Amino acid sequence: MSTSEALEVQAGSAGFKRLLDDRWSCRAYQPGQVPDDVIAEMLRIAQRTASWCNTQPWQVYLTKGEATGRFARSLTEHAKTHEQVSDLDMPAGYHGVYKDRRRGAGYALYASLGITREDWDAREAQRLRNFRFFGAPHVAVITTDRDQGVYGAVDCGGYVANFINAATSLGVATIPQAAIAMHADHVREFFEIPEDRLIVCAVSFGYADTEHPVNQFRTSRAEVEDAVVVVDH
Repeated sequence: MSTSEALEVQAGSAGFKRLLDDRWSCRAYQPGQVPDDVIAEMLRIAQRTASWCNTQPWQVYLTKGEATGRFARSLTEHAKTHEQVSDLDMPAGYHGVYKDRRRGAGYALYASLGITREDWDAREAQRLRNFRFFGAPHVAVITTDRDQGVYGAVDCGGYVANFINAATSLGVATIPQAAIAMHADHVREFFEIPEDRLIVCAVSFGYADTEHPVNQFRTSRAEVEDAVVVVDH
């Protein structure tokens, strides 16, 4: 590898690291729509996601304009009065370090909004904001092929990661949301999604309201050593 090629590789690596460092989950948005050409580029980049046997099992239902508002109103009303129905198994529980990380993120979120542990009305209002996509002008519902099971869902996870990183590279804020998939029955009815698709999650996106206090906090990441076991003998 030549010196110039090595420098290009280093610059690309630094740019990718900066992209991941800069990405965060946005929970307050400006009302303006993301231009169609920007959305098209996000989708084009994400479509390059690797998948098992190149099946590319994801199918995306993406809203813009009034459709986002209709979906938000419909889903919020449903979530107020209905139990959760998910196509995929929800976590059986959070224990040990996973419980600590989850609680830490939750505490930081509520602290940024000044919501106390005892203020159940405010906590419920914040929960319902999930179903209004935190005011985002767009939401992308990601589905997978039912017959591909867990590995189709894994491939869709790769698609989601690339979608949100592509958005970040284009100045668009995002938040992946499992909450929307917890009312899969209503989502399926709204979009007329066929039964051979499983609803994995959604990604709400738009331009961030950077002045809103909820967008001031950031979650932490574990050290690499806490997540990786190296076997060398």
